[in-house]
Amino acid sequence: MSCAVIFGGSGFIGCFFADYVLSKKLFTKVYLYDVDSCEEKSFSFRCQLLEEHGELIEFVRGDVCEAIVWKPVEPVSFIANFAAVHREPGHEDWEYFKTNLLGAENVTAWAEKVECNRIAFTSSISPYGISESVKDEATLPVPVTSYGSSKLVAEKIHESWQARDAEIRTLVIARPGVVFGPGEGGNVTRLVSAVCKGYFFYMANRGTRKAGIYVKELCNAIWWMHKLQMEQGKGVVLFNGSMNPGPSISEYVVAVCKVAKVKRFVPSMPFFLLLAAAYCIDLVARPLGISHPFSPVRIRKLVRSNNILPSVLVNSGYEYLFTLETAMQDWKRDCLEDWN
Repeated sequence: MSCAVIFGGSGFIGCFFADYVLSKKLFTKVYLYDVDSCEEKSFSFRCQLLEEHGELIEFVRGDVCEAIVWKPVEPVSFIANFAAVHREPGHEDWEYFKTNLLGAENVTAWAEKVECNRIAFTSSISPYGISESVKDEATLPVPVTSYGSSKLVAEKIHESWQARDAEIRTLVIARPGVVFGPGEGGNVTRLVSAVCKGYFFYMANRGTRKAGIYVKELCNAIWWMHKLQMEQGKGVVLFNGSMNPGPSISEYVVAVCKVAKVKRFVPSMPFFLLLAAAYCIDLVARPLGISHPFSPVRIRKLVRSNNILPSVLVNSGYEYLFTLETAMQDWKRDCLEDWN
């Protein structure tokens, strides 16, 4: 018997990856190592997703910022490190570095302790920095945020772990764009809600490209790349997790309207007006502790392209499971509440 351990296992990607590997019978047991269980988080769909696997999944409470002393009874065959502080805005600069760097150090140290030689790590496209130019895996990373910088350093920590025993250790680094799907609760969920409820506006960003990937596609791509690396004897593989090419804002909107079966006239508003309104809302809401979807940071991000190409996936012959529209259809079928 062997097991897989998913750090950040109760998170969005972690739950779907656990479902993926168990549904394909890749492991006999999966441990979800996280500070909170699925039941303690505000996304009920994640619990529903994992219910059918019963005792094949076990939650372990722990913080990757601290030394990991727990050890399963089974041999650990595979580690997925999805633990991260990632939401922007929402955290102080030091929080990104604390979790993402200490997490990388503690997870790789634990991998040595339990003699596990296979790790998959989710980084981000954020290390590429802000630019309207097209980028792929060959592009030099130039991070401009604490999140992007911390993720790039975390990549290097994982690479150092692999290099210490390069003959037998394997590492997959995924740099996903925005990951969306059932129970996400992030940017694309907010876009779906805004479009369906009629309060989404363009602001000179119809053609702005946003690299993104459906969560089930990302899980499949991670394992597909791991299998390919084992076949080819590669120690480290790094790939961008995105559709090809990353959809534009208008393509997201069209897909949402089609799947939701709604007709929407989406007006265009001057960017400076929406940004000014966002600052006014934030000025009132922040002192009162009120959460809202109109953060100035998010408004700025909506007009910036993340034109990231998944060249490694494409050149390796990866066959996508979903288009943008079929991904949205699958999402709605699984979790209708996200679309109401």
